[in-house]
Amino acid sequence: MKYMVDIDNTICYNENSNYEDSKPDHVRIAKLNELFDKGHEIHYWTARGGNSGIDWTELTHQQLKEWNAKHTSITMKKPVYDVWIDDRAINATDFFGGYELRSKDEGI
Repeated sequence: MKYMVDIDNTICYNENSNYEDSKPDHVRIAKLNELFDKGHEIHYWTARGGNSGIDWTELTHQQLKEWNAKHTSITMKKPVYDVWIDDRAINATDFFGGYELRSKDEGI
């Protein structure tokens, strides 16, 4: 299977798009790594820089490497939107079995 996965507030937590201070959620990353290890494709797709025009590619690659987030590809410039409607979409909390993304204060 091919999984398209957002980064911010899906596998990491940050406030106000402060990407440099993003804190990984290792529980969520481990679940995706398990899928990757079973032969599934994990494609990270992020809207980082979509509003600001700043290129966050280098930081994003560095973070995924530091967080040991296994992946097939990383794509920048996901469209910025308020609601995504798709017959194959799933809410991150639902996908991770009701496991809420931890806040930065919980020591992920």
